[in-house]
Amino acid sequence: MAGNAIVRERQAPLRAQYKEAPETAWITDCVKTIGDNLADPYHGKLLPGEGHNVKWGFGVHQAVGGLHDAPVPGDILCAALAACQESAIRMVANILDIDLTSLDVEVTADIDVRGTMAVEREVPVGFQSMRCQVNLKTAEGTDPKLVMKLVKGAEHCCVVLQTLRSGVAVETEFHVD
Repeated sequence: MAGNAIVRERQAPLRAQYKEAPETAWITDCVKTIGDNLADPYHGKLLPGEGHNVKWGFGVHQAVGGLHDAPVPGDILCAALAACQESAIRMVANILDIDLTSLDVEVTADIDVRGTMAVEREVPVGFQSMRCQVNLKTAEGTDPKLVMKLVKGAEHCCVVLQTLRSGVAVETEFHVD
């Protein structure tokens, strides 16, 4: 079956802990840019999380004058949604003991860059639409009602999807020397 419900096993003590001490359920994710080669306006590096030894390079989209030779911030946003949706599907499938035989998630986002480039003031800065297409197959004979439970549960549990749908307050502080 689907990995013997390893998700349920690993989450059980966490669920108990969060019921007993709700304050321990709060976590903070972070990414920091690495300000090297500041003379290059088209490239940068990200250091995701704490304790990881991974660096992600990023570039600037050609639609705003960049070279588009590395993932651009919009790609990274789409990647966050795709990764969150796929991991939610995998975890809920494991909990429900559903065998997945195929899974891919594709996220696309549309933006009118005239807003970000201040070409047309009435055009908003930001993505105007996003689409998340999930293609999944389950083992033959899987109850369709269980599959619907998987879909609804995974959509409900996807943090990035729910954040994008509901919005979130973002504070920015500039410290200029």
